[in-house]
Amino acid sequence: MNQLLLLGGTGFVGRSVCEALARHDAALRVVVPSRRPERAKRLAPLPTVQLARADVHDETQLAGLLDGCDAVVNLVGILHGSTAAFERAHVELPRTLASACRARGVARLVHVSALGADANGPSRYLRSKGRGEALLREAALELSVLRPSVIFGADDRFLNLFAQLQAVFPVLPLAGAKARFQPVWVGDLAQAIVRCLFNGDGDRDHSTIGVTFECAGPEVYTLAELVQLAGRWSGHRRPVIALPDALGRLQALAMELVPGEPLMSRDNLDSMRVDSVASGTLPGLAALGIEAHSLESVAPAYLRRR
Repeated sequence: MNQLLLLGGTGFVGRSVCEALARHDAALRVVVPSRRPERAKRLAPLPTVQLARADVHDETQLAGLLDGCDAVVNLVGILHGSTAAFERAHVELPRTLASACRARGVARLVHVSALGADANGPSRYLRSKGRGEALLREAALELSVLRPSVIFGADDRFLNLFAQLQAVFPVLPLAGAKARFQPVWVGDLAQAIVRCLFNGDGDRDHSTIGVTFECAGPEVYTLAELVQLAGRWSGHRRPVIALPDALGRLQALAMELVPGEPLMSRDNLDSMRVDSVASGTLPGLAALGIEAHSLESVAPAYLRRR
């Protein structure tokens, strides 16, 4: 493999994937499109990365990006937004990508979805993720799907956010406190993507084609437990008050009304009705030869630095 297209490569997960690919093969060219590539300064030092100014939602531009590529990795996803926004990111983009791949003869695709993705799920997020997966499976591509739980790492917007809130507020009222997660380290997810593309000898791996992997860490936590750990490890542990469902939805509604990206939305609460925990019926990281890092082995170090 000589060249790969990485969609969503400028984000939190994308940066780790770029680094993992560079470690795996210093000769592999990784094309990372962005409408504002000047904002991707952290990728600039990686000699394998080529930033390209493009709108991946435009099929003509997307097809042009595929020229010379042997495979595609799709990381594009959003956690908040309108129904139209979820459809655009999680359904329309996979449809456009499948069409562009067929037009350019690029069959190999690794698609990052989410645990709980289901076209009939309880939230717009999970429904759109499920429909996107279905579209790609119907496209007759050489597809591998990764379904991560919540992803943690030094630049995450999950544990860092709860640590920041506890540094400011004396008490933390929490909606969805009993929701369950099985957090996966971003480095393990990045390595899983590499393992889907290449075998242990560095050659292209075909054994993962048609397989869906559940990417989760070794332990399951409630949201309340994760918030408490974020506070303790950052040195700002505060009392966490679990809100009843009705009050939790009011809190989420209030957050949606605040300008900017909300800390939590009602759709997030709907998603949390489904535990973000590996089912055990699908292969996991171990099937890719990866021993998942625990939350305790990674998170305390970067949260203490706060």
